[in-house]
Amino acid sequence: MPAFSQTSMHRLDSCHKELQALFLEVVRTFDCSIVDGHRGEKRQQELFNAVPQRSKVQWPNSRHNSKPSGAVDVAPYPIDWNDTDRFYFFGGYVLGLARMLGIKVRWGGDWDRDTQVQDHTFKVLPHYEL
Repeated sequence: MPAFSQTSMHRLDSCHKELQALFLEVVRTFDCSIVDGHRGEKRQQELFNAVPQRSKVQWPNSRHNSKPSGAVDVAPYPIDWNDTDRFYFFGGYVLGLARMLGIKVRWGGDWDRDTQVQDHTFKVLPHYEL
C-alpha cells in the first residue's frame, strides 16, 4: 500500500484538516507526493515571478499563504511532469473521492468546475484548494 514520505507528510501537515483527510485517503490507493503545502513569501514570489509564470497571485493572496494552507499541490508518484494524461487521471480520481467524502475542492485543471478541461489557458494540474 502506498504511503507518504516524511517530506510529504511535513508538507501535508501545513494544510487545512480537510485537505489532510482527503490526501491521506487518496494515498491509500494512488501513490502520490505532496509538492507544496503552505508557502512563505519568498516561495510564493518565486512562483509568481517564474518564466513561465507558475502562480497568478502574489504574496499573501494565494490560498497556499494561509496557515493552515487552504491549498496543496500533489503529483502522482513517480512524478513525470510531462505525463499530463496521468495528472488528468489523478485529478479525476481526487475530485471523485473528495465528492464522496463531502470535501469541496477546486482543481487547477478545471478552475470553474464545469468538467470542461480545455477551456482554461492557465493550468496548474497538481493544485487543489478548498
